[in-house]
Amino acid sequence: MTDIQTRFHRTSLLLGADALNRLRAAHVTVVGCGAVGSFAAEALARAGVGYLTLIDPDTVERSNINRQLCALESTIGQSKTDVLAARIRDICPDTQTASHHLFVDQNTCAEAFSDTPDFVIDAMDSLTAKADMLAWLYRAGIPTVSAMGAALKTDFRRIRVGPLNQTTTCPVAARLRRLLKDRNIPLDIPCVYSDEPPVKATEPGRQMGSLITITGQFGLILADYAIHSLIKS
Repeated sequence: MTDIQTRFHRTSLLLGADALNRLRAAHVTVVGCGAVGSFAAEALARAGVGYLTLIDPDTVERSNINRQLCALESTIGQSKTDVLAARIRDICPDTQTASHHLFVDQNTCAEAFSDTPDFVIDAMDSLTAKADMLAWLYRAGIPTVSAMGAALKTDFRRIRVGPLNQTTTCPVAARLRRLLKDRNIPLDIPCVYSDEPPVKATEPGRQMGSLITITGQFGLILADYAIHSLIKS
């Protein structure tokens, strides 16, 4: 076996050689590389996706360590996307990675997606920018799956996958629906959300409590959705 065949042998055994070849040829962009996006990006790399673009404007902070794969004592102060890109190259040197220290909004979408990815995972936090990006992707015909609110949740059994217009309980999804409606965008965008009522764990300044067992699963489910979409496409 070649190095690639050995590295992704278990994936090929489960999904088939044709599926793995599709993943190796696929280009996925992950927007937001924190608590949710870092898990999504690493899962895509370990599943065999051949080209990953990582986009996030932030650097690693010590307060990220409880939930983000890029956050270590040794990486504090470094760009999250640069740390994740290096980690992915260590997982599979043949996987192509691009790292962009960029905040995606209506003014930067054309730059962020200039390479026309096959699929976009939305793990952004900023709701207005999120709505602008999803609207741009819809008009560009680029498929996506979007993460709703993973903070203030504790029960992994309440995580769901479904179209945005069928979500329940999630305040993030409710606000996003209003923003997309204002932009005349259909509300059937696939998303990962929790129907658990939010726990009251918010500090002044909108610092919200979060747990890696929830945010990590959000990211893994986003990656799983993207993987199966790419295989079927």
